[in-house]
Amino acid sequence: MCCRALASLLFLTVLAEAPALAKKKAVEPPSFQKEISKQSRIDQALNRLTFGPRPGDAARVQSTGLKKWIDLQLHPNRIPENPLLVEKLKTLDSLSMSSQELVRNYPAPQMVRQIVNGGIPFPSDPDKRMMIQKMVARFERRQQTGQEPPAPDTSGLLTRDQMKILRTGAPQQRLAAFEAIPPDKQNEVITELPADVLQALYVAAPPELRRKFELAAGPPQVVARDLAEGKLLRAIYGNRQLEEVLTDFWFNHFNVYLDKGADRYLVTAYERDVIRPRVLGKFRDLLEATAKSPAMLFYLDNWQSVADRPDRARAGRRGLNENYGRELLELHTLGVDGGYTQKDVTEVARCFTGWTIRQPQMGGEFFFNPKAHDAGEKTVLGVKIRAGGGIEDGEKVLDLVSRSPATAQFISQKLAVRFVADDPPGSLVERMTQTFLKTDGDLRAVMKTMLDSKEFWSSAAYRVKVKSPLELVASAVRAVNGDVDFAFALNNQVTQLGEPLYRKQEPTGYSNSGKEWINSAGLLARMNFAINLANNRMPGVKVEANPAEGLALGAPEFQKH
Repeated sequence: MCCRALASLLFLTVLAEAPALAKKKAVEPPSFQKEISKQSRIDQALNRLTFGPRPGDAARVQSTGLKKWIDLQLHPNRIPENPLLVEKLKTLDSLSMSSQELVRNYPAPQMVRQIVNGGIPFPSDPDKRMMIQKMVARFERRQQTGQEPPAPDTSGLLTRDQMKILRTGAPQQRLAAFEAIPPDKQNEVITELPADVLQALYVAAPPELRRKFELAAGPPQVVARDLAEGKLLRAIYGNRQLEEVLTDFWFNHFNVYLDKGADRYLVTAYERDVIRPRVLGKFRDLLEATAKSPAMLFYLDNWQSVADRPDRARAGRRGLNENYGRELLELHTLGVDGGYTQKDVTEVARCFTGWTIRQPQMGGEFFFNPKAHDAGEKTVLGVKIRAGGGIEDGEKVLDLVSRSPATAQFISQKLAVRFVADDPPGSLVERMTQTFLKTDGDLRAVMKTMLDSKEFWSSAAYRVKVKSPLELVASAVRAVNGDVDFAFALNNQVTQLGEPLYRKQEPTGYSNSGKEWINSAGLLARMNFAINLANNRMPGVKVEANPAEGLALGAPEFQKH
C-alpha cells in the first residue's frame, strides 16, 4: 500500500468512525448482552489489552488461541521480552539508575554548588563528566565576575567551512562534517554549538552521539526525555502489552508530577520499582508501595508533615499537611463519594506524620521519623487507632481503606471505564467489586472477572472507547509497523495532543474517559499526525512495511477502539 493511499485511509477512518457509530445506534442500540463475533473478539482484545494490533498480531492470537493469549498477558513474567525493545532501551541509561545515581549523573544547575563543594562527586562517564565540568566552569565564572559566560566561540575548534555546513547543510552533510572533527575535540565542540545546530544534527546522528547532544542541552532534561521515550518504546515494541497498559493506568491512578522539584529524580524509580511490578498483584501491596514512595511523599508534601504541637505553632514551624490524607481517600481508595468526612482526612493525615524522606533533593529514600509522628489517639472511618503507635498507624489506615467495599467499587468502576466503556454496566462493576472483596484485592483476579464477562465481549463495548493521545500515537506506529529510531518527535506529538507524559500537574492523573480528548482541534491534530506518519514526515520513525493486515483489523482507529 503506497503512502498516499495509506494516508487517505487513515484520514477517512478518523473522519468517518463517529458518524458510522451514531448511525448504528439509531438503527439498533448496541447491547451489553449481545456478543460480538469470534473475529471481532480478537480485534477487541488487541485494541483494549494492548497499545493496538501490529500486522500479523491477529493471526498470532488466532494460532495461540484467544483464551491462552489472554492468560499469558495476565502473567507477563511468562512472556519473553522483545530483544529489539531491550536493544533500543540500552541507550536510555537513566531508566536503570537509582534516584541517587540520577542526581550524580544528571545534576540540575542548582546542584552545581554541591559539586564544587564536593557534596556530589563527578560521574565516571567521560561524556557526562565533561558536560558537568562545563556547568561548573560557568558557575565559577558567575561567582567570580558576577556575569554570564561570553557567547560560545567555536573559532578555534572549527573551520569556517565546517561551521557553514553544520549550520546550513542537509542532515547527513552536517553529520559528516561533525564526524570529521577529531574525536578528542568532539565533546568540546558539542558544548559550544548553538541549540538549533545540535537539534539539526540530532535527527541524523546515531544513538550514542544523540546522547551527547542531549547532555549538552541540559543533564536534568535527559531524565525526563528517557522516561517519555522509554514509555513510548515499551508501548510500541513491548511483548508484555497488558502489563504496559496497566502500568500507564496505575501511574495515572497514583499520579506524580515529574516537574515538581526532587520528583524529577524520583519518578523513574517510582514507575519502575513501585508501579510496574505490582499492576497484577494485590491492591494493598501497591497502595503501601506508593504511600512509602519518595516520589509520592514529595509530590503530596507528606514528607514535611509533622504532628501539630503548640511549640511548633509558636515557632512558626511547619505542622500537619493534609494533602496525602485527602488524596488517599478521594483518589486512591474510597472515591469522592466513599463516605469519609473532613475529620477523617485530618485523622488520616495525623496517622501518616513521620512518613518522610532522607535528603529528597539527593534522591533520598523513605524512612519513618518517630519524632515527627503524632502518637495520640485517632479515629478513622469510625475505627479507633490507639495512642502510642508509630509507623503502624499509617499501615492500619492502609489496611482499613484497601479492604473497604467503597474502595473495591471505586477501583472496579475505574478499571471498567478504562477497558470496557465510558459508562460501564453496573452489573459488571458489581461482579468485579465482589471479586476484589473475596480475593483481598487481587488485581489479576479482578481483571480476569472483567475479561471473562459477556459485557467485555459485547457489541456495546466494541469500538466505543476514544483513544488517549498516548494510545493513539503508539497504536498508529504499531499499525503501520513503523521503525522507531528515536521517539522524541512522537513524544512531542503526544504532548501537542494534550497528554504530556509524566506532566499531569493535578493528582487526578489523565482521564480514562474519552470525553477528555474530544474536540475539533484535537481531531484535526489526530488527522494531521496520521498523514505525517504515513508519509514518513515524523522524525525518528520510518514506515516501510505494507500495513494492510493491520488496517483490515481496524488497527488505526485513531478516534475509537
